[in-house]
Amino acid sequence: MTQDNVQTLINLLMLFALFAALAVWWMTKHGGRRGKIAERVRQAGQLSRTDGFDEDEPNDDDGWRQRTIRRLAVIGDRLPLFDAKYRQKLQKEMLRSGYRSRAAVSILLALKFATGLVCAALTVMLGSHVPVVGGFPAVRGLMMLFVFVVGMIIPEYVVAFRASRRRREMAACLPDALDLLVICTNAGNSLSVSIRRVADELASVCPPLAGEFALAADQLNLSGDSTRALHELAERINLPSIRALISTLIQSMRYGTPITQALRTLSRTERLAHIVSLEEKAAKLAPKMVVPMMLFILPSVVAIAAGPAVIQLIDALAKQ
Repeated sequence: MTQDNVQTLINLLMLFALFAALAVWWMTKHGGRRGKIAERVRQAGQLSRTDGFDEDEPNDDDGWRQRTIRRLAVIGDRLPLFDAKYRQKLQKEMLRSGYRSRAAVSILLALKFATGLVCAALTVMLGSHVPVVGGFPAVRGLMMLFVFVVGMIIPEYVVAFRASRRRREMAACLPDALDLLVICTNAGNSLSVSIRRVADELASVCPPLAGEFALAADQLNLSGDSTRALHELAERINLPSIRALISTLIQSMRYGTPITQALRTLSRTERLAHIVSLEEKAAKLAPKMVVPMMLFILPSVVAIAAGPAVIQLIDALAKQ
């Protein structure tokens, strides 16, 4: 048996060991009375999450997409690797990223698991080409486990990055939203009507903030608990200025004080903080431009300025 065949056999055995370990973990979680109870809970959660999907056959345009989403949701619901506390944490991150579907957490968990398996399989197949340590099966096994864990972390970091970018976009448009809210309350509109009008005005400027405000207006109209709706808005956006706004609105509704003056003061403070943030970014721009100028702009300027003189000097030396 050649060395390549031996390496291929070792890689297949390592992949088989990975799947066997996952199968043992699955059977451990599903075995016994606690496993049956956990399976029933997951099935109930799966039924509640798939209520939002259409039971009819999807059309040809998005049929493959809907089928893929359903399969990922089913896989994510049946994965025993993640407990309820971790799923709740991921649900908050998904809400802050703009994913409000019931199956969003299950799809993310399925993607995490699939990414980890793909990375582990690629590490097993390509690990033998790593210099010095690639020839040791034990080292490749450790690399496989490490890459599997890293591959499962990558989708979560992508969601966190999307949530951070979405939060910055909403923070940039928040002073304008507060100004519009002040105008609407001065006109005599109620809180839900004012928030709805602000959402309509911001739909083309800042769609994430407009969507959150529209959802909060719907919750204020449909539910009688306005405090809970406002707290959920603050939890979804997760900005200090939004939390200050929600606290102001709740105190005004609780004590019956007019909210126009409080909103005007909060809008002025937020506008000043936004201007200070822009000035800080402008002050940091000059030091950040030093390295690109020295690497890309300065050599071109030197070549253009000194190039003709260098060429004439070379010609003069060549004639001598």
